[in-house]
Amino acid sequence: MEETSCSRNIAENVQHVRVGIRQAISRAGRDSSSVQLVAASKTVASDVLLEAYVAGVRIFGENRLQEAQEKMPVLGSRQGLNWHFIGRMQSRKLKDIVGKFSLLHSVESVEQAGSIDTLAKKMGIQQAILLEVNLSGEKTKGGFDCTDLQGALEQIAKFPHVAIKGLMTLPPYSENPEGSRPYFSQLREMRESLARIPAKGRIEELSMGMSHDYEVAIEEGATMVRVGTAIFGKRS
Repeated sequence: MEETSCSRNIAENVQHVRVGIRQAISRAGRDSSSVQLVAASKTVASDVLLEAYVAGVRIFGENRLQEAQEKMPVLGSRQGLNWHFIGRMQSRKLKDIVGKFSLLHSVESVEQAGSIDTLAKKMGIQQAILLEVNLSGEKTKGGFDCTDLQGALEQIAKFPHVAIKGLMTLPPYSENPEGSRPYFSQLREMRESLARIPAKGRIEELSMGMSHDYEVAIEEGATMVRVGTAIFGKRS
């Protein structure tokens, strides 16, 4: 079958991002398998996601539940395919999110984690989550205040049907990727501090970095980068 222009562009974009990831890993002296690419697929059509899958993408990160519900059946249960929820989660939609995504990146309160625990219990599962940390203090963003994180973690760790895998942050946008570095560094230091607290599980993952700053994020310890525009182009 002749390769379409779309498939060539997506494949080339994925390869370009992969090269950037490998180069950042090398600069940081990290293991080559230490970073996962999460393709941020908000507003991207299912056929384009299929192109990305063929190009090697295995994790898609969705911000909107309804969109994800439309795309998931189209892509089906392809080998290695995983869906993450990376957007802000509304309480009324949690029942349709829990158990449908392998990882929730944006848990922003103890109460929300408790609701997830209750739903996961009913399903007989343990839901993997990340705790979102609002390092910039921006009112428009959700997440835990850094001064409250340890106490919140201690409470959430008591919920048997959630598994805290790590932390996530979204720094203020800066045209210069270096503007994000202090936030990424701070989140890494927070993870290292929390990891030293006994009986808190394995706080390993750091979800940070997007299309414009993912290489800086990797240099500062990101284990997951959420890349959309660099793969799929600009979207509305």
